[in-house]
Order: sequence, then C-alpha cells, then structure tokens
Amino acid sequence: MTRVAHISDLHFGRTDLELLDPLIEAVNGAKPDLVAVTGDFTQRARRSQYEQSRAFLERLNAPWLAVPGNHDVSLDNLFLRFFRPYGRYREHITREMFPVHHADGLVAVGLNTVDRFRWQRGKVRWRQMRQACKIFSETDPDTICMVLAHHPFEQDDDVKKSLMRDADKAIERFSECGAHLVLSGHLHRWRAEPFLSRKNGRKVLQIHVGTGLSTRLRGQENDFAILDLEGSEARVTRMVARDRRFASAGTRLFRFGETGWREDGKEDRGEGDGQRATG
Repeated sequence: MTRVAHISDLHFGRTDLELLDPLIEAVNGAKPDLVAVTGDFTQRARRSQYEQSRAFLERLNAPWLAVPGNHDVSLDNLFLRFFRPYGRYREHITREMFPVHHADGLVAVGLNTVDRFRWQRGKVRWRQMRQACKIFSETDPDTICMVLAHHPFEQDDDVKKSLMRDADKAIERFSECGAHLVLSGHLHRWRAEPFLSRKNGRKVLQIHVGTGLSTRLRGQENDFAILDLEGSEARVTRMVARDRRFASAGTRLFRFGETGWREDGKEDRGEGDGQRATG
C-alpha cells in the first residue's frame, strides 16, 4: 500500500497559527510515503512567508512534492511578478518546476498552472502535459499515475472563480495517456470524485482539498486528505480541523476498472465528508 498526504493552500502570512503544530502532527502521524503540496504556500510571496513555508516543509518526516500556486507569485510587486515570478519559490521551496517522484507502485508529476498575466485563473501548459503523458505511457500498468496541480481542472457550477481555459481538454488527454488521479487546491473547498467532464473512456479521480492553515475559509473547515492506494483501490480520508486538532471526517472507497474510477459504497462517511460549500 502507498499512502499520500495531500495538503494545499497553507497561505503563510494569513494562517491560523494554532493549527500549525496540529497539522504537522497529523501529517507526520499518518506516516505517509509522500506529502503532496498543491500550491499557495504564501499569501503575498514575501520572503518572510517563504521562510515560514520552508520551515514547515523541514518539519515533515516524509518526502514531499510541491507545485506553486498563484499566491506564490507576487501580486503587488510588478517587477517580480512579470520578470522573476518564481524567483523566491525556487530559492525557498524547490527549483523544480516540473517535479517528478518515483516510488514502488506510484509515479507523481507536478504541473505549474500559474499564469503571471492572469493572476487568479491559471493556465494549462501543454509542454508539461506532454512530458507527464510520456512518463505515464512508459510506466508499468500496475503503477498509480498521479498529477499535482494548484488550479482545478473541474469545479462546481457555483464557484465564482474562472476555470482554466482548456481544462476539459487537459483531463481528456490525461485520461487517454494513463493518469489515475489529479490532486488540486485553489478553491479552499473539498471535492473527491471522478471527473464529471470525462464522458467517454476512463474516468480520472480528482482529489480537491481545501486549506490546511488559512483563515480564508469558504464555508468549510481547514482540512487535508490521506490517500491509501493499493492495487485498484483508493481510500480517501478527509482530515478536518475541529477543536484545534485534525481528525477523520470519513473515508470513501473508490475502485478502478475498465471505465476508470467509481465509488464503491460508503466506508465510514463521517460528518462533513463530501459536503460542498455554497459560498
């Protein structure tokens, strides 16, 4: 079995500091094989916020894989935003803008979906998509292929933020080239289900977590996910912050078959699991 902890949108600079130690303890306590961080380490891409982000990463016991979010590119410093958008991210987090993680039974790739010209919306980088698909096509068929991206490739109708252009085409391409899961953040809300936009062929499973630490909530609690992957099964547990600690809000079981992923009953659907924000 491979265990992945998925966290996102830490937003150092606007965090609930009382949740910092509980989040680290919960992630380390889960003993994951990999921690996947899908962007927005900082609130305004300032050095002090990046230093806090790096200190957080250094407290993780497991290896981690990360991608930037739109908040990791400066909004108010236009010189940095347009001419050195990833300078501080590369300095403090990682120089890899297309990170790849190989392990027994798992290959994970990280995509940079940040668009410095459209600060919030994000974009699909087709060159990275082709690189990811090449890796997946050369991977053993029994290996789980996972994608990390900050911006979602599908979202609920009530979300006011604009979806990335060509996001539906990107999911079609990922389905065709062998991707199994896509992990994302950005919206500060929870979603775990196969992509609805995949009408034909193999359905890809999306795991979309909210914010691990930020006070900028969207009608839901701070949370992260624990994914237990084994063979054709994926158990997805939502870990929610309540009473200053992170605890399970329920686990959902998905199975992979000829048409992709489908939910197989409800394993311990805890309070709050699967709920969607309306604001």
